[in-house]
Amino acid sequence: MPARQSGPSRPAILFVCLGNICRSPLAEGAFRARATAAGLDVMADSAGTGDWHVGHPPDPRAQAVARANGVDISGLRARQVRLDDFTRFSHIFAADHANLGNLRRLAPDPSPAELALLLDLVKGRQGQAVADPYYGDAQDFARSWAEVDAAAQALVARLLNH
Repeated sequence: MPARQSGPSRPAILFVCLGNICRSPLAEGAFRARATAAGLDVMADSAGTGDWHVGHPPDPRAQAVARANGVDISGLRARQVRLDDFTRFSHIFAADHANLGNLRRLAPDPSPAELALLLDLVKGRQGQAVADPYYGDAQDFARSWAEVDAAAQALVARLLNH
């Protein structure tokens, strides 16, 4: 009988922000596109630590900036982080310090999943938060896209080298 594997058999990435309608769906979309282009077999999802937008699609401004960059996130729906996410995902990346703190409080001790800030992946951006565009305009969403896309590129490179 073959040995059973524990945890995800392929990289499984969860991106987390507060409401799961701006930064985390942008990160999921950017990562999916970069991973597909690189031929990586990965699982990707996004969630929020809050429950205000559960079931809603990404913010229309997030959809617009993703679409302008060749990525369709219109089919995503917001959900809240669940306890089983810490065993379903090998890596959980938070958009900011507050959400990382919330994840650490929710996680089993020790967490089977790697918990980190998303921009920790980007050289020179370690310890920084992805800009929250929610109260901003199209330029703020473009900035957030650039940040999550840079992290997606770095994560794909990291996974290819493992």
